[in-house]
Amino acid sequence: MSPPSYRNSDPPPAIMQGSPPGLIVPRADWDRPPWNRWAFQHIRELLPTVEVWRGGGPVRELPRAERDLDDLEVTLTGGETGSLAELLDETYTDGFIVLKDGAILFERYFNHMTPRSLHLSQSVAKTVVGTTAGILVGKGILDPEAPVTRYLPELEATGWRGAKLRHVLDMTSGTRFGEAYTDPYSDIGQVDVASGWKPVPGGADPDFIWPAHVWDLILGLTETTRPHGMRFEYRSIETDVLAFCMERATGRRLARIVSEELWQKMGAEESACFTVDPAGYALADGGFNATLRDYARLGQLWLDGGVVPVDWIADSRKRNDALYPPEAEDSLPGGAYRNMIWNGGDGSVLMARGVFGQLIYIDFAHDLVAAKLSTWPDFLSPSLEAATRGAVRAIARALS
Repeated sequence: MSPPSYRNSDPPPAIMQGSPPGLIVPRADWDRPPWNRWAFQHIRELLPTVEVWRGGGPVRELPRAERDLDDLEVTLTGGETGSLAELLDETYTDGFIVLKDGAILFERYFNHMTPRSLHLSQSVAKTVVGTTAGILVGKGILDPEAPVTRYLPELEATGWRGAKLRHVLDMTSGTRFGEAYTDPYSDIGQVDVASGWKPVPGGADPDFIWPAHVWDLILGLTETTRPHGMRFEYRSIETDVLAFCMERATGRRLARIVSEELWQKMGAEESACFTVDPAGYALADGGFNATLRDYARLGQLWLDGGVVPVDWIADSRKRNDALYPPEAEDSLPGGAYRNMIWNGGDGSVLMARGVFGQLIYIDFAHDLVAAKLSTWPDFLSPSLEAATRGAVRAIARALS
C-alpha cells in the first residue's frame, strides 16, 4: 500500500532515500502520489531522455528586484484568507518564481528542489513545442493553413485526413482521441505505454494490441467525431502530430529543433530534456523537463517578442471561432486555446498549463511572469488551480 502524499510542511516519507533505498518508486505508478513528489525532479533516473542543449552562448541574466511576498494576503483553496506561503504549501509546490519587468521579484524552492533541478512540465511541454512551431512559421518553414498531409502524407489514412495544421495547433481537428487519464485503455492511457512512460498494465487483456511507439498510435487513430475546425477539444496527441510535422519540415528531431530554435536563443541557464519513446521520439505532449528559472525565461520571451515572432504572439492572444465546450469552460472559465497555449479570456493573460500543477502565467498588462512547478496528488484539481491563479493575480495587484 502506498504512503499518502504529503505537503512540504509534513514529515516526508523516505522515498528513494538510503543505499539501497527503502521506498523504491514503483515503475507503474511513478507519476502518482506520493511517488510523483520525488519522480518529477528525477525523470532522468526513471526514463530514457534526450538532451535539449542550451548551447555555448551567454545565459540571459535575470536581475533581482526581490520583494518578500510570503505574507501577502491571498485566498486559499478552501476560500478562506491566508498568506502566499500557506498557499504554496497547500498546493504541493516544488518551485515558484515571479518576474516583474524581466527581473526576479520572488523565488522559492521546496521538496528538495534547487535552481538546477529539472522538473517535469507535463502539458507545459505543449507550449514549448508550440512556441518553437511559431518560430518555424515565422521563418516560412511551416504554414498553419497547409494540410497536415503536406508534411505527413501517411495521415491521409487517419482521422487527420483533410485537417489543416491550424486545426492541430488549436486542437480543433475532428480526430477521435480520448483523454481519460485514469483509464489505462483510453487513448491517453495507451500513450503512457507507447511513449515508454509505463509498462503494459498488469493483468491487461492479452488480446489487446498495444501501440509500439507514439507514431504507431497516431497511425491507428482513424476515426473522426465531427468536421475539422468546428470545436475545441483538449487532446494531447495533437501536439505529437505537430511535432512530427516539425521534424519532417526541418529534417531534424524535435529535441534538436527546440534546442536550436528556442532554448539556445532564449539564453537558457541549463540544458533541458525530453523523455523518448522506443523509437527515439521526444514526447512533445508532456515529456519536457527544465529548471524553474528557464520556464520563467520562456514566459518572458512571450512578453518581449523577438525570438518568438510578434505576429505569432498577437495571433495567440486572439480567440478562434471554434466552439469552446462546457467541459473546457469548467477548466478555464471564459478562456480559449490557440497555438498550443491557453488564453485567459481577453488576451491579456496567456498560460501554459500541465496536470499535477504545472503553470507558466504570462500577464501582458502587468509585464509579469509567474512559473509554478508542483506535484499535486491528483491530475486535475479545480480548487488548487483556481487558488494558484488567484494568488498570481493578487501579486500583480500588489505590484500595480
